Amino acid sequence: MLADLIALLLIAAVVWGALAVRETIMLLAEPGRKVESSGDSLATELDNAGDAASNVPFVGGLLQKPLQSAADASTGFAEAGVSLQETVSRVATFTATALILIPVAFVLLVWLPPRLLWIRRSATIRRLLDAPGGADLLALRALTGPPGDLTALPTPPGGIADAWRRGDPDTIADLCEITLKRVGLRP
Repeated sequence: MLADLIALLLIAAVVWGALAVRETIMLLAEPGRKVESSGDSLATELDNAGDAASNVPFVGGLLQKPLQSAADASTGFAEAGVSLQETVSRVATFTATALILIPVAFVLLVWLPPRLLWIRRSATIRRLLDAPGGADLLALRALTGPPGDLTALPTPPGGIADAWRRGDPDTIADLCEITLKRVGLRP
């Protein structure tokens, strides 16, 4: 469970960090927003000035053309600002995606195979416990494993192995419990 929690915390930290990097990169889009806003404002004002200049008698048409051309050029500035924002957004999204996928894939490659192996082992042990005679096999497994866990058991007359051979239910239950604990399962 500790490994599961660590894997989950690592993935959460990676996602949080990647989103923070994305937000930091998105700050680079601010000049693009300002260029877009300024370009739109300038285009609107030049367009209004061109409309006002067209009302000047005799030269209104001549005055309106350069102002209209300047308004069109200002619209190009606004489009450049939008393009800059879109580029920064794409870079930020790509960077965040890479910063999430690579570490998460590494964590999953390190954590997932042992976890799947544990699931398989524990399922096998559970099936064995539920099968007829399975408790005896799990008890035998405890007897053939490291002896350190056996020292905590009360020693019946004749020894633990003898009690297992006789089919003593308390000894078999204690030995099954040792096998289950070794695998990480609750008795």
